[in-house]
Amino acid sequence: MVEELIGVVAAVGAGALVYVASAARVVKQYERGVVFRLGRLHGDVRRPGFNLVVPAVDRMRKVNLQIVTMPIPAQEGITRDNVTVRVDAVVYFKVVDPAAAIVNVEDYRFAVSQMAQTSLRSIIGKSELDDLLSNREKLNQGLELMIDSPAVEWGVTIDRVEIKDVSLPDTMKRSMARQAEADRERRARLINADAEYQASKKLAQAAHQMADTPSALQLRLLQTVMAVAAEKNSTLVLPIPVELLRFLERGQQPAAQASGHAEAASGHAGAAEQAEIAEGAVDRREQAEEAMEQLRRAVEQ
Repeated sequence: MVEELIGVVAAVGAGALVYVASAARVVKQYERGVVFRLGRLHGDVRRPGFNLVVPAVDRMRKVNLQIVTMPIPAQEGITRDNVTVRVDAVVYFKVVDPAAAIVNVEDYRFAVSQMAQTSLRSIIGKSELDDLLSNREKLNQGLELMIDSPAVEWGVTIDRVEIKDVSLPDTMKRSMARQAEADRERRARLINADAEYQASKKLAQAAHQMADTPSALQLRLLQTVMAVAAEKNSTLVLPIPVELLRFLERGQQPAAQASGHAEAASGHAGAAEQAEIAEGAVDRREQAEEAMEQLRRAVEQ
């Protein structure tokens, strides 16, 4: 009798262990369990930890609540300014309502992927090329709203959407490179023109200052000559100042006048006086020739 009782208890215990083993479900911390009893949603969502279900009656589906990173395949489209581009992006989303993610949509991952591709093609057609290249934050926000609106009914929320890359045709890349080069050349010309304008104002002020003191112009000329003469491999062409020519001309005129006076006075003056006047004229002429020779040597040096 005791043996029979022990056998019954052992059988019951074994049956209980088998039942518990078949009914036990472990839900991880980042998961939630959705239980269907005979095909109908039963009870609340099961929390993480150890959970029991009725074997052969209940069926539990686990839903991951972690953020999912899903790349959107590159989509080719035509922008609003008629430029063909290929754009790829990435979407980050997570499940916030496990029951809705299981009941309302067959495969929420596939649904989000298709919605993201459709929204990306739509955003390409509504945008211009400059917006795709430089104003991506605004496009990311618009793309996130377009995907998030239907995803709310699926128990999914879109965390963020990022446009990764925009591929352009080679012809468009060359055109943009030429445009950037032309723009830089335009800015360089404007900078040079502004520099010339400022330099001309300073030169005008310097010219007015030198006009008051003509000797300053001669000193500046000599400084320029010294700076150029420092290089032995250059030929220096030195302009002769007009003032120097006038000085030499004034030096030659008295000599000519003196010779004329000497001839006029030959009838009235003695031989000694005529010789004295002619000698003075010759001395002045020699002085003028000597000055010209010094100027020639300075030019050669």
